[in-house]
Amino acid sequence: MLIRPAAALAGLAVAALALAGCSSDGSSDTAADPAPTSGVSCDYPAGGGDAAKDVDPPPATATQTGTVAATIATSAGDLHADLDADATPCTVNSFVSLAEQGYFDGTSCHRLTTGGIFVLQCGDPTGTGSGGPGYSFDDELDSLPKPDADGSIAYPAGTLAMANAGPGTNGSQFFVVYDDTRLPPAYTVFGTIDDASVAIVQKVAKAGTDDANGPGDGHPNTPVDISKVTVDN
Repeated sequence: MLIRPAAALAGLAVAALALAGCSSDGSSDTAADPAPTSGVSCDYPAGGGDAAKDVDPPPATATQTGTVAATIATSAGDLHADLDADATPCTVNSFVSLAEQGYFDGTSCHRLTTGGIFVLQCGDPTGTGSGGPGYSFDDELDSLPKPDADGSIAYPAGTLAMANAGPGTNGSQFFVVYDDTRLPPAYTVFGTIDDASVAIVQKVAKAGTDDANGPGDGHPNTPVDISKVTVDN
């Protein structure tokens, strides 16, 4: 599963590959209130190949609302994120579910791009760019601005977005934008990382890539290994 700028960004200067109730028994005891939900229904059909790790699909009703704090603990430093559960409830629902099941633990960010687009891509336990959780889900793009004449929009530094292989193919892979980047409005933006976290990724980017996918596109020379993703519920 890849971010696909070359296929989607023809005409832009990008060097890259052809780039998820209580019942009453009549007693006087009061049951505890159920955990709050957003009330948004989400669909996670099987798809995208076999699961790279054994996980359950997320709840069918999004469990988060508002801004959800998350920490992506990596070998390069902790990345502190705010997830926007109001704008992208089903995406955040999936990310939180995967994090709580330990899906991201012990994985590596497998791709860094340093020319034309400036992103670090993570979330594939296989490290190949093709792994996912065994389910897919739709894009949530309503909060994105309208594209410019060239079909692109700005993804500012600090953007946290889903990678995909086309419409409705979100799974587990996500990318962090470490310098302002222009891409089509085709990638669900589900949160941001703070300035200190951006600086961590920028330091990784300065060390470059192994160019496995072409100039300025490959595995980061400075490994970024995720030990754990925690969510502040």
